[in-house]
Amino acid sequence: MDSLLTAVILGIVEGLTEFLPVSSTGHLIISGHLLGFTGEKAATFEVAIQLGAILAVMIMYWPRFWGLLRTDPQKKFSGIRGLYLLFLTSLPASVLGLLTHDYIKKYLFNPYSVAWALGIGALMILFVERTQRKPTIFTLDEITPRLALGVGFFQCLALWPGFSRSASTIMGGMILGAKRKLAAEYSFIAAVPIMFAATGYDMLKSYTLFTAEDIPFLAVGFIVSFISAWLAVKGFIYLLGKLTLKPFAWYRLAISPLVLFFWS
Repeated sequence: MDSLLTAVILGIVEGLTEFLPVSSTGHLIISGHLLGFTGEKAATFEVAIQLGAILAVMIMYWPRFWGLLRTDPQKKFSGIRGLYLLFLTSLPASVLGLLTHDYIKKYLFNPYSVAWALGIGALMILFVERTQRKPTIFTLDEITPRLALGVGFFQCLALWPGFSRSASTIMGGMILGAKRKLAAEYSFIAAVPIMFAATGYDMLKSYTLFTAEDIPFLAVGFIVSFISAWLAVKGFIYLLGKLTLKPFAWYRLAISPLVLFFWS
């Protein structure tokens, strides 16, 4: 397989962008093209290192995930109710993703599609920030089934590579009344079940592409992704206490035409 440096670079890209509203898939597609690392094996590697980013969030929010295994009278986001809310959020994109998986892989996993998704997603972020009403939901325990399902429908936008699952779910939460920071934290937690399902599905279909010689390459990408995601989530939550999502939108608008230019 390719050099370990490639694994390090892609691990950093995955970890830093997975939970930010800038699209990890889009950045991995672009990075892969720049590094000459493309094809079915590359796509499966990119899926595999997402597990490192998922693990980082699971550890960071471990008390909340552990709380889903038992009902806590003091916390509404726990036990069966918490699992039900995550199920509602995961359902729309899971169903639509299963139905359109092959089409998306064939026609949308390319830099041109990513560039358009980055730009359109950026405009939507700016619109949501400009029109957001006063938030009415401030904690995970205040999340309702209506909000959870609504965020799930917004998450369907992330099936377009480059749009960003984080951006779609955070915007959905804000539109439905959640405070920006809460929308981000719920986005992180809700990402775990659907990302596990998506990565598991892809790995089951493609694990035969790898051999024992590829294990160091996969391990390096996984570890680097884990560390980068941990730092990115910590930093993002800190920044949301001081900033809006607008800087991320401007960043997306800046790189979108560059992608089109370099691949035109």
